[in-house]
Amino acid sequence: MNNPEERLTLGIESSCDETAAAVLRGGRELLSNIISTQIPIHQKFGGVVPEIASRKHIVNVMPVVDEALRTAGVKLSDIDQIAVTYGPGLVGALLVGVSAAKALAFAQDIPLIGVNHLEGHIFANFLSAQELKPPFMALVVSGGHTALVEVKDYNKFRMMGQTRDDAAGEAFDKVARVMGLPYPGGPQIDRLAKEGNPKAIDFPRALVKSGDYEFSFSGLKSAVLNYLNAQKMKNIEVNRADVAASFQDAVIEVLIAKALEAMRETNMDTLVLAGGVAANSMLEDRLRAAAEENGIKFYFPSRILCTDNAAMIACRGYYQALDGGFSDLYLNAVPGLGLNDVG
Repeated sequence: MNNPEERLTLGIESSCDETAAAVLRGGRELLSNIISTQIPIHQKFGGVVPEIASRKHIVNVMPVVDEALRTAGVKLSDIDQIAVTYGPGLVGALLVGVSAAKALAFAQDIPLIGVNHLEGHIFANFLSAQELKPPFMALVVSGGHTALVEVKDYNKFRMMGQTRDDAAGEAFDKVARVMGLPYPGGPQIDRLAKEGNPKAIDFPRALVKSGDYEFSFSGLKSAVLNYLNAQKMKNIEVNRADVAASFQDAVIEVLIAKALEAMRETNMDTLVLAGGVAANSMLEDRLRAAAEENGIKFYFPSRILCTDNAAMIACRGYYQALDGGFSDLYLNAVPGLGLNDVG
């Protein structure tokens, strides 16, 4: 196998509705990052249909891998190791990526690395900021998870706290749906909120003063739904921009408060944002402002690396492999895989 700085990692991601493949040289030199999205297919249903997603992954996975290799200017025989998402996610979708990765690893007789999708989101920051190194605090905000993770080293993490129910991204999508906004809801809420008053409606900030790092957004989601129903029953026209802005403000206030408190407790001076909701412009702006105010270095991935992609999986897999974190060919999909303490 090549020395670590020249090692080529093929990453494969298929946890939800993006079929993705990427090639990485060393830990941070991205040679290709191909993403085939299914958003247009699932928009008509208002959300991801797991069975349809799985079938599309089967059709797309090998063409996407081929394109990633071609774009990188390498052959499959040049690849030193394969990293693949094995959880969390939709079980059928995960199985497609895992099966493809195992088949390629077996055919080429090269190492396989099973990667936690959530850890991948954190590692996307290494591809956007070459100077970034642990230790740092990671705020993971995605469709299925919200968590604060102390990253002590590349392969050593401590879970500070996570969501007890709905994740922030899930709340965004559900609120968007009841407001009649198209899927995916997060970007729609973000766009609409720019036209509204974030202080127009006083939605609840759950657990903001709970003294821990747990999150809860199901009550906020219900509060928005109750507000919309109450206004409808009173025949009062709803200002959707104000609703979007006030809802988003409630989510962001809790995220920032918890993140800053975790930074203080651990004496960290660096905060990174990770996950699909990292693409939310208001969250990025408010976190940057809070970081500047508190003397904190702040990093977040480029837009293309915020959403599900294989580059982040390849990056996580690379550092995992340096620590001997390989998988065997019995690797299976784990749809409920959590982000737990590591190392």
